[in-house]
Amino acid sequence: MDIRIAAYAVIIRDDEILLSHWNEHGRSGWTLPGGGIEGAEHPIEAVRREVREETGYESSVDRQLGIDTMVIPAARRNTGTVPLYAMRVIYRSHVVSGELRNEVDGSSDEARWVPLAEVPRLKRVSLVDIALRLNAAEPADGVPPAA
Repeated sequence: MDIRIAAYAVIIRDDEILLSHWNEHGRSGWTLPGGGIEGAEHPIEAVRREVREETGYESSVDRQLGIDTMVIPAARRNTGTVPLYAMRVIYRSHVVSGELRNEVDGSSDEARWVPLAEVPRLKRVSLVDIALRLNAAEPADGVPPAA
């Protein structure tokens, strides 16, 4: 089994979420800015690099929201002959500087601020919904929701 560890950012401002459009190997959909960790890179370094590469923004991590895992069977992979175990570290982040731009020569082809109300109508990867649920469960002030 192959293993891939990746880090992703949930960046929400003014009731809009920052998304990137993944477009690779004939498949596409809106996703969170983020991607695979390179070498010995820390996940926080990876998510900041990926946000910069995919959106043009410098970002800062506020907190880890959670970790999601999944196994992709070999038959559903575009490369490789064995299943892929994917671990996705999800962070709440915010923009600190930069200007929105699209990635060049990467796996995404567009970056956009999307109103949260429009997200359910988008063609999106499941990670977006998972991350929004994790984000809703963790208030920005760090106080857990009342039971």
